[in-house]
Amino acid sequence: MSAAGKFRHAGADAAGFLDGGDTLARLAAVARGELRARDWLEQCIARVDAVDDRVNAFTLRTLDRARREADAIDARRAAGETLPPLAGLPYAVKNLYDIDGEVTVAGSRINREHAPAAADAALVQRLREAGAVLVGALNMDEYAYGFTTENTHDGPVRNPHDPRRIAGGSSGGSGAAVAAGQVPVTLGSDTNGSIRVPASLCGVWGLKPTFGRLSRRGTYPFVHSIDHLGPFADSATLLARVYDALQFVDARDPACHARAVQPVAPVVGQGVQGLRVGVLDGYFDDNATDPARAAVRMAGRALGSQGLVEWPDAGLARVAAFIITASEGGSLHLDDLRRRADDFEPLSVDRFIAGALQPAHWVARAHRFRRVYRERVLALFRRWDVLLAPATPVSALPIGTEWLDVNGATQPARAAMGLLTQPVSFAGCPVVAAPLWPDGTEGLPLGVQVIAAPWREDLALRAARALERAGVAGLRRAAL
Repeated sequence: MSAAGKFRHAGADAAGFLDGGDTLARLAAVARGELRARDWLEQCIARVDAVDDRVNAFTLRTLDRARREADAIDARRAAGETLPPLAGLPYAVKNLYDIDGEVTVAGSRINREHAPAAADAALVQRLREAGAVLVGALNMDEYAYGFTTENTHDGPVRNPHDPRRIAGGSSGGSGAAVAAGQVPVTLGSDTNGSIRVPASLCGVWGLKPTFGRLSRRGTYPFVHSIDHLGPFADSATLLARVYDALQFVDARDPACHARAVQPVAPVVGQGVQGLRVGVLDGYFDDNATDPARAAVRMAGRALGSQGLVEWPDAGLARVAAFIITASEGGSLHLDDLRRRADDFEPLSVDRFIAGALQPAHWVARAHRFRRVYRERVLALFRRWDVLLAPATPVSALPIGTEWLDVNGATQPARAAMGLLTQPVSFAGCPVVAAPLWPDGTEGLPLGVQVIAAPWREDLALRAARALERAGVAGLRRAAL
């Protein structure tokens, strides 16, 4: 068997999960010179070619660049150099990340008229320096305003576990590409849930770091005061390694806080002994269906949860997040909304217009509330290290679903996918979305949020890895 073939089917445990061992083994093999980065890349390209007509995750393939990057890794290895930590790792990015020489479309029609980017986004540069290989850019909701990636311009991203269903959004292509086995790592963004929702619905690992932890330089914004960037991966361990490669203090991004970089990969395997784990009740139970509650119970049992916890003012936080989101988003696009509203995504243009027309008084009150709200949320972490909640109220809905019933309350389906994520990101807390597979979902995944205090990504990732090692959370290969 060839060196490449050795790693083709590794990483499946007895529970049927894929623990990322395949990718981790490939990284080690590239470092040892047993697997060429170019061979690994070509396998990913073949997978994209084979399944993307059913998934529609990619909007751009940067194959010439990818082959140059992979060949450069192989040349460094042949020269006897010690390779960087992610050497040979194929990845792709949500199409709001700048890629040198490419137009940053951000899921829109209007941006296609913009000039190509003059440089890579900061996080793309970080992954390039770590030896990762960029395969392309990924489908998303226009300007990141949505939870379903039913993009009118590029077509909807389809869930790899059931192509009739949504992949979530707004980073739908990022979640689907990992679930479909096209690439093991992607980058996305999360304002109100745009990493956690696709991770939940596609059954992959996702990390929304602390607000201000990772540089946003070189990405197309949605809501400056709430936007986060973060990775998706096929295992919790790989998620931590990629996150470590992304960390640095960027003086050129005013939102990137000047805090010490805190490596987390060495601690993700330490288990949960000594961690104080709680399960969110109240709002997070009221706005979840039975399968979502079951997923949290599964995670809570595995982590030894010690009690139920009431998250303060979650409903008000969601309202305030909506107000700020709509206002900042509408303001950003005001000139285009006035001149060419017909070129916007039909599913979001009315919300952008309404946001631009909101009274300033509403926005000011929402920001004042946010300061008080964060203090109340942070008080929880004096007693608890990790809190658990469903990531989405339901599993993936059929594409085109307009209305959703959650415990007798009928809600707009697209907005309701963020019911459980918006209050958490509004507080700026880091969250790992862990892929679980509870009963009652027709075999579809439904994720759990593993939430920690700001700047404590290490605790969330430790708990996530414990769920993975216990066989409670993990990927299942999509049957495409």
